[in-house]
Amino acid sequence: MNLDPERDLSFARTLNAPRSVLWECWTTPKHLMNFFVPRPHSLVACDIDLRVGGKFNTTMNVDGAHIENTGVFLEIINGKRLVFTDGYSEGWVPAADPFMTAIIEFEDDGNGGTTYTAIARHRSAQARQTHEDMGFFDGWGTVVTQLEEYAQTLGR
Repeated sequence: MNLDPERDLSFARTLNAPRSVLWECWTTPKHLMNFFVPRPHSLVACDIDLRVGGKFNTTMNVDGAHIENTGVFLEIINGKRLVFTDGYSEGWVPAADPFMTAIIEFEDDGNGGTTYTAIARHRSAQARQTHEDMGFFDGWGTVVTQLEEYAQTLGR
């Protein structure tokens, strides 16, 4: 994939958890609730319809404020790649002010772990910069650490 440094943010990390478990964590609401938002914030609701065009809706609790995010899946490659956006909600209803499209990729590392890549694509350089200034690297880095820790508790 060709990344645009003007509009895209990304990072990769090798996680000590099997790809199948990480996939399950990302695609099952009861699991997503355990890692999706950096603590002490939390995810208080999650609704997933795992199909292209299916909903990916979350509600976060950030310092007592509930922040709803509606979106849809654009691409699903079972066990390997999830692409979702807040640019549309279910039924392909365009968002008034979309923020980003996320691409999450999982690849076996050959040692029982997984190379995890997270990409956030933005509509403009300004939106990308806003996301970086909000703490993309720290926030998404914390989330992937929480994901790894949670996945290891599933004992598969």
